[in-house]
Amino acid sequence: EYDKPMLQAIGNEELQKQFRNTLKPFYGALKTMDGYIKFAFLTGVTKFGKVSVFSDLNNLDDISMRKDYVEICRHRGLDDEAALAEKAIADMEKTVLDAGWDGEWFLRAYDHYKNKIGSKECEDGKIYIEPQGFCVMAEIGLKEGNCLKAMESVEKYLDTKYGIVLLQPPYHRYHVELGEISSYPPGYKENAGIFCHNNPWISIAETVVGRGNRAWQVYTRTCPAYIEDISEIHRTEPYVYSQMIAGKDAPNFGEAKNSWLTGTAAWTFLNASQYILGIRPDYDGLIVDPCIPSFMDGFTAKRDFRGTTYHIEVENPDHVEKGIASVTVDGNAFEGNLIPVDAGKKEVHVKVIMG
Repeated sequence: EYDKPMLQAIGNEELQKQFRNTLKPFYGALKTMDGYIKFAFLTGVTKFGKVSVFSDLNNLDDISMRKDYVEICRHRGLDDEAALAEKAIADMEKTVLDAGWDGEWFLRAYDHYKNKIGSKECEDGKIYIEPQGFCVMAEIGLKEGNCLKAMESVEKYLDTKYGIVLLQPPYHRYHVELGEISSYPPGYKENAGIFCHNNPWISIAETVVGRGNRAWQVYTRTCPAYIEDISEIHRTEPYVYSQMIAGKDAPNFGEAKNSWLTGTAAWTFLNASQYILGIRPDYDGLIVDPCIPSFMDGFTAKRDFRGTTYHIEVENPDHVEKGIASVTVDGNAFEGNLIPVDAGKKEVHVKVIMG
């Protein structure tokens, strides 16, 4: 229970600082090992929201009280816990739609004074990137059309030729209730800069609503392999992601800063491999669910998974963005796109026809 010292000192600023400085290096070291961490259970995580301990742990994927957690519980036979989590998820989704939907996009938050942040009612900062990505990835309001509308709003208000800005319009004066985000010049850092770290969230979200063309466009606008021809504008190493790129409101629009200092590569690998190509692990096997740009004829991939090598061939004869017409496994017709694990095989050949 790492939250205990922080909670006990919540009113003591000096002690808070000491505890924070002690805990941050621990989580920083843990973050460097994320390539080896498959599952970690941390208690009290959500209680740290106001003490800034977890900025060094932003590459881990928190699945607490999420649908993934429900599935884990079901597989472990923890049906009561799964039911509890399902109810909590349903309650949260209702709350988000009731109090967090602004008509065309999801709100960012409410401030200390219960005023909306990231709303069309705001003077500046009317729409933010983060809630659009995460709420759509969570499929909140997917059936009702909210997710598609949120993605359309991102494209309309936040999109630029160098990537998606964090918010719009930028803050032009300091807001004491918001703090640091409103202290930067317009177009830089959190004040409407292009944060590479959260652009993959939008690309993943676009695959949720089935827009492969748009997912690909978002992916390529910050990917180093696709922007070498603007190196004189970008002005950082052409082979690595940067923390941020100056947004459209900045004098040096398109100029990157703080190369290497970002979790973008990890999120982009997840986006490209598991959501655009659509090859992702599941509890009972390997899912193949591509969401690709319509110009692609298909692709081939090899995936080592639980001791078996999967040779995957995807064909896209009708040039759709998402959808599966047929699947064959080792030459035999297969129903669905969750390929079960077969411990007796070292190699499996999967062919997917999109349509």
